[in-house]
Amino acid sequence: MKIMVIGGGGREHAIIKSIKKNPLVDKIYALPGNGGIAMDAECIDIGATDLDKIVDFAKSKDIDYAIVAPDDPLVMGLVDLLEDEGIPSFGPSKAAAIIEGSKAFSKELMKKYGIPTAEYEIFSDVDSAYSYIESCNIPVVVKADGLALGKGVIIAETRDEAKAAIKSIMEDKAFGKSGDTIVIEEFLEGPEVSILSFTDGNTLVPMVSSMDHKRALDGDKGLNTGGMGTIAPNPYYTEEIAEICREEIFLPTMIAMNREGRRFKGCLYFGLMITKDGPKVIEYNCRFGDPETQVVLPLLESDLLDIMLHVTNESLDQAEVVFSDGAACCIVMASEGYPASYEKGFEINLPENMDSIFIAGAKTSSQGKLVTSGGRVLGITETADTLKEAVNKAYEKVKSVHFDNAFYRKDIGKKALDV
Repeated sequence: MKIMVIGGGGREHAIIKSIKKNPLVDKIYALPGNGGIAMDAECIDIGATDLDKIVDFAKSKDIDYAIVAPDDPLVMGLVDLLEDEGIPSFGPSKAAAIIEGSKAFSKELMKKYGIPTAEYEIFSDVDSAYSYIESCNIPVVVKADGLALGKGVIIAETRDEAKAAIKSIMEDKAFGKSGDTIVIEEFLEGPEVSILSFTDGNTLVPMVSSMDHKRALDGDKGLNTGGMGTIAPNPYYTEEIAEICREEIFLPTMIAMNREGRRFKGCLYFGLMITKDGPKVIEYNCRFGDPETQVVLPLLESDLLDIMLHVTNESLDQAEVVFSDGAACCIVMASEGYPASYEKGFEINLPENMDSIFIAGAKTSSQGKLVTSGGRVLGITETADTLKEAVNKAYEKVKSVHFDNAFYRKDIGKKALDV
């Protein structure tokens, strides 16, 4: 099989390393990929949102199967375009990807179908939003409606901070048209849990739970990032909580999308908070999370490509989906200054064994060297029988990787180990 994977980050590298294990795979193309992914696939310099060029490339290479990993091309409808050309694909249609593409849509969906989430109001008029802030409970969470690279969410501790968030998103257009509409919701408290799931619209199979570490600095301090590390499984996600989520959140969401004529096929991500009133949905994503994918897939004992094909063919109930009983820890090594400004172009020295290293922000220099090109440079994942062992192994592996201006959190997994 000739496979095409859309995207160029650590998530895509983890997916490619997993599907390479399938003996049916002859060739993998990554569009655009990156300097590290080039070790495992042929990288093609076509951007993930250049839909027409992607479709033309797929046709020219007689691609047998496409995996669309990032949110933007999914929300833009790439899967629809590929399937219109007879190229089967993993990922939701444009109609289904709206569950991430519009926070207002997802909140209204949850309200309509009784899926537990934070109380909220939706505003497209800036004056109405300012007026609401004068009387609502504080703190609140202000969210841009559309996609914003994971950065369109602001927790406001005071009314002035809430007004500043509204101004930034709606008036200053910090996230462009994504901020034409905003959602203001109540601030929930409790441990967060990430659940990726396979679903074909008939069957939904949750993957192993994980815990992300969003803040840049130790002790959950500093700016929000795309994720500085993850562990799996998440100790707060007990069997009892899992059953509640399945009956009150996971299956009702799948059914709700079907009833709305937006059948979801692909990876549906549930961002949850375990509040004193039970689990509630913070957000949906229409794809694999990053860096969650980098701890979840190494624990998958079944064949990833086989599962994906079953999802596409709407036969997920016939697929084997088995995860290890062990644990995994992923530590993200980033460029000093991320997520703000940072220098690029530093050579990356890697160990011989690259099995557990997923490259995100790196490119091949004109001298043929692998150099840094992004904020999050790579993720290092290790698995073990226990979380403590996995954490220790991951931090030991970090010592074998070097690039100038590197930084990483020293406390990934600490909160989970303290539970």
